[in-house]
Amino acid sequence: MAALIKHFIAKSPTFLLLNQTNRKCLRSIRSQRLYSTDLINKHYDIIICGGGPAGISMACSISKNTKLSDRQVLVLDGAPKFKGFNADKYGNRVYAINKGTVSLLESIDVWDKIVNVRCQPVKQMQVWDACSDAIITLNHANFSDDMAYIVENDLVMSVLLQQLEQNSNITLKSSASISSVQLPRDGFESSGVTLKTGERYSCDLLIGADGANSVVRKQMGVDNFSLSYNQMGLIATVEISEGVDNQVAWQRFLPNGVIALLPLSENLSSIVWSSSTENVKHLLSLPEESFIDAVNDSFWKQYPKNQIVSNAMKTVESIFGNYSQTVRQLPPSIKSLYEKSRAAFPLGFGHTSTYAAKGCVLIGDAAHRVHPLAGQGLNLGFGDVKLLTELLAEASYSGAPLGNLPHLCAYERERLQHNVPIMLGIHGLQRLYSTDFSPIVLLRSVGLQLVNTIPPLKQLFINKAMH
Repeated sequence: MAALIKHFIAKSPTFLLLNQTNRKCLRSIRSQRLYSTDLINKHYDIIICGGGPAGISMACSISKNTKLSDRQVLVLDGAPKFKGFNADKYGNRVYAINKGTVSLLESIDVWDKIVNVRCQPVKQMQVWDACSDAIITLNHANFSDDMAYIVENDLVMSVLLQQLEQNSNITLKSSASISSVQLPRDGFESSGVTLKTGERYSCDLLIGADGANSVVRKQMGVDNFSLSYNQMGLIATVEISEGVDNQVAWQRFLPNGVIALLPLSENLSSIVWSSSTENVKHLLSLPEESFIDAVNDSFWKQYPKNQIVSNAMKTVESIFGNYSQTVRQLPPSIKSLYEKSRAAFPLGFGHTSTYAAKGCVLIGDAAHRVHPLAGQGLNLGFGDVKLLTELLAEASYSGAPLGNLPHLCAYERERLQHNVPIMLGIHGLQRLYSTDFSPIVLLRSVGLQLVNTIPPLKQLFINKAMH
């Protein structure tokens, strides 16, 4: 009976009104406490949550912009302090950097530093389907400059951190685990974060660059669509056969995934192999020699061809020209595994419905996550950094607050228009090439052949890949 009485009292209008009033008072008190001088360590113009490439490049980009260079920026990195770059050893995590990313790195004065250490240009690319004879080749006849550059993650991080240390307006805190995030939408006067150590910081603008499991995004309360591909990406550094001009990127779509061989140096390349979780775990467990055999087999093995698919491709060839004259090159063979460099990570797709809110904005993997088959993850994130810097500079020049919603919404609108088509295209390719079902093989093989045969389609493909 007591429980029943308590239930009806809780549902009464008077109780509800009092309860709402109490909640408002408590929220007001909590907001005042958060921003009282005895609890806040410091107020910053901008706080960036995340110390990966997106977060560090965002800080450097802000500092290099003349309209923002006087702003005080705090970067909170949940990971321990970066161990540094080892010039005597190649890392197994690499990026395919396109022209848009090069432009950003040039603007913050780090691209020349990367080039002076090491990066490998991609001057040619060959993509082909193991289930058919479909192939597309991109070379100097198709573009006037290097298509991309293969650069190690550790080198990118090293030069970015060196650049960041030169700016007195940027503070970097490592091992800074975030306990909670406070936003204006929750009734606070400004954005802020609380660390697990108890330290509290407030800011005019909070930038979430804290990855696919973003704490900032979760506090924003926005819809986030995500799915698992039930795949893992295996990465490794390998030594290739001698006498090869190692400036070609090779990619082959297999019946159970996709494998890429990316040039790192004259005799080293990076493997990125996407496959089922079970297969990747098996590959990780193989002895070194067996693993090398498996990699070579993935590039060289001949799979049974479907006669219907073969006949359809011959028909396309007869209509659009002598497709058979396309030079089909053979990839280099793999000699050895580089210093136990095998590693793996889960693959998935993710995209948030909203990038911006008052006093808060998302960049990089916090806003979008893609399959690595097109090598666009980092490039999309650096595109976010470039545009957000430009719009924050406009806001600052016009006298608007950095957390001004109209400028943040302009960033969101432009990046959605750019990111979504690319993400859907990559997701579509992953689905298209994750089966050996004959009608799907026919569709993708004819499509790839048409792109390779028709110059305008190939040029459109190249432009998307390079920018």
